[in-house]
Amino acid sequence: MGQVEAAVKEALSLAKQKGASDAECSISQTSGISVGTRLGEVETVEFNQDGALGITVYRGNQKGSASTTDLSKHAIEAAVEKACDIARFTSPDPYNGLAPAELMATEIADLDLCHPGDQSAEYAIEQALACEKHALNLDDRIVNSDGAHYGSHTGFRVYGNTHDFIGGFLQSRHNLGCALIAREGDKMQRDMSYTVARKTSDLWTPEKVAEDAASETLSRLGARQVPTAKVPVIFRADIAGSLFGHLVSAISGGNLYRKSSFLLDHLGKQVLPEWLTIQERPHIVGGLASSPFDAEGLKTQDRTIVDKGTLETYLLTSYAARKMDMQPTGHAGGIHNWRVSQQDNSLQQLCQQMGTGLLVTEVMGQGVNLVNGDYSRGAAGFWVENGEIQYPVEEVTIAGNLKDMLANIVAIGNDTDDRHALHTGSVLLEQMSVAGH
Repeated sequence: MGQVEAAVKEALSLAKQKGASDAECSISQTSGISVGTRLGEVETVEFNQDGALGITVYRGNQKGSASTTDLSKHAIEAAVEKACDIARFTSPDPYNGLAPAELMATEIADLDLCHPGDQSAEYAIEQALACEKHALNLDDRIVNSDGAHYGSHTGFRVYGNTHDFIGGFLQSRHNLGCALIAREGDKMQRDMSYTVARKTSDLWTPEKVAEDAASETLSRLGARQVPTAKVPVIFRADIAGSLFGHLVSAISGGNLYRKSSFLLDHLGKQVLPEWLTIQERPHIVGGLASSPFDAEGLKTQDRTIVDKGTLETYLLTSYAARKMDMQPTGHAGGIHNWRVSQQDNSLQQLCQQMGTGLLVTEVMGQGVNLVNGDYSRGAAGFWVENGEIQYPVEEVTIAGNLKDMLANIVAIGNDTDDRHALHTGSVLLEQMSVAGH
C-alpha cells in the first residue's frame, strides 16, 4: 500500500504543478478467481486482476477527469495532463470542488475487512462442484442445473486529495451460489441460493447452499395465479431490502436536487411508522458495507437515518450538499450497514398476523417511478390463507405507491438477511393491489 499511496501523492503533486487549484485521486485494485460449473463440468475459470487510477482536477470551478490502468510514472503523468486539459475546456460549475477539509477522516480505523482465502483453481472448482453435486442428488424432481459459481477476491482502495488527506484499506469478498431447475409434470421452475462473506470461514457450506437452493426451487413447483384483489403483502427478508433501497434512492442528493424524488422536502417529516427506526453503522468490524471513509475521504459515522418514523438525514455527496446548501453526509459511494428495527416475530408469525394475502419472494421488472412513488412490478411467491402458506404463486403484478407502502408498514420480522448493505427482516405491508388472472 505504501507504493500506491506514493503514486497518489505523485499524481496530486503533478496536478498542482500543472496549475490545478485542487485535485483528488484514487487507486483501486482487485485480484481473485471466479469459477463456474454446470452439471459436473467446469465451464469457466477466470483469474482477475483489475486496477485503475482515477484523477480529477479542479481549475477553480472547472473540472476534468481522466483514468489509467497503467500505474507507471509516465502513464500517471499522462493521465494528470489529460485531466488538466479537459478542465480547461469544461464550463465552470459553482458547485464543483473537493469535500470540506474539516470533514475529512482524521483516523483510518482498522475494520478487519481483509481476509484472503484460497484462490487456487483447485479449491474454487472443488467448492462449486461440491455444491452442485449435492443439490442434484437431493430430489428426483431437480432435473437440471443452471450452474454453481464460486468467487474469491481481495483488493484495496487508496484515496487522496489536496486537503493533505490520504487513506486506504484492504478488503476481501468471497461468495458461493447455485441455481437449479426442477420439474413436475410438464411444468418447470428455477430458483437459487447464495452466500457471501469477508471470510471464507463465514460462508455457508456448499451443502447448505445446495439445500437452500433446492428448497427454494422445489417450493415453486405447482405455482398458479391468483384473482385480482387488494390484500396485505409480505416482502420476504431476502427481497425486503429492495423496498428500503427505493427509500435510499429517494433521499439521495442527486434525485433531490433534480427534484425527482417522491420524498422531496420530507426532512424532519414522518416517512415510516412511529415504531420504525433505521440506523447506519459504518464501523462494524468485518461488516460487508463497512468503511472508515467515503469515496471523497469524508469520515463515516454512526447515524440515525429514520428515528421513530421521522426522516433525520438526506444522503449527500459534497456536490449535492452544495447544491442544496447543506452539509455532506459521507455517502459518496453508497450506504454503510443499515440496520432496520424489527419486532420479535418469525416469518411464520408474520403470515399468521397477515391472515390472508401474498408472501412475495421474487420481484422483477423496472416499474418504479421515483418522482411520484408509483410502484408496479412482476412478482412470485406464495398465497397465504388463515396464516398458513397454501400454494406457490407466479405471474402476478403487485402495485401501490412507495410513499404509502413505507408509511403503512405493519410489522418487520426477526429473520434478518445480512448478505447486503441493508439488514432487514421480512416486511408486512398493510395492503397492495395484486393483479393475477
